Amino acid sequence: MYPEHLNQFRFILASKSPRRQYLLRELGIDFELETKEVDESFPEHLERDEIPLFLSRKKADAFERELDENTIVITADTIVWINGHVLNKPQDAEDAKVMLMELSGNKHEVYTGVCLKSSKKEISFSVKTDVFFKELTEGEIDFYIATYKPFDKAGAYGAQEFIGYIGMERIEGSYFNVMGLPVKEMYEELCKF
Repeated sequence: MYPEHLNQFRFILASKSPRRQYLLRELGIDFELETKEVDESFPEHLERDEIPLFLSRKKADAFERELDENTIVITADTIVWINGHVLNKPQDAEDAKVMLMELSGNKHEVYTGVCLKSSKKEISFSVKTDVFFKELTEGEIDFYIATYKPFDKAGAYGAQEFIGYIGMERIEGSYFNVMGLPVKEMYEELCKF
């Protein structure tokens, strides 16, 4: 059963991602949508899950002034990590193609950092999923970029779109994490709030 104590909270999802909105709605949580422009730069020395944790906290901090003890803002950030570096959102089609060529035939790691914050409490955590891609053809990559325009997605792909359907050979970890919100882990952390 859905924990009763969560009914006392007002939830704000600070994300433009339709995938995060869908997943949170499917979890049965009523929420308001509110986003703020936040500089998404991060210190260069950060690696792997340190990056999305830093960014999700930064996004939550932008709400500091309007939070009370009964309002929880939910922020998240997802990155793709491969060959010792991060793949963020692509700048354009050419950038997306370079990213997808690098992912082709390789394993990469998807990290999502989530921050749950009220005026009294903050919980931050990250989840990792290993994703294994088949060798993609140039035609498959070009078709995907032209049709789906994945410029709002880390690593230039969505697991729930064409390239995910035909390219992901297997994953180790949460599929929903690859979509941008590790719902099981987020639910467990909310239950502790």
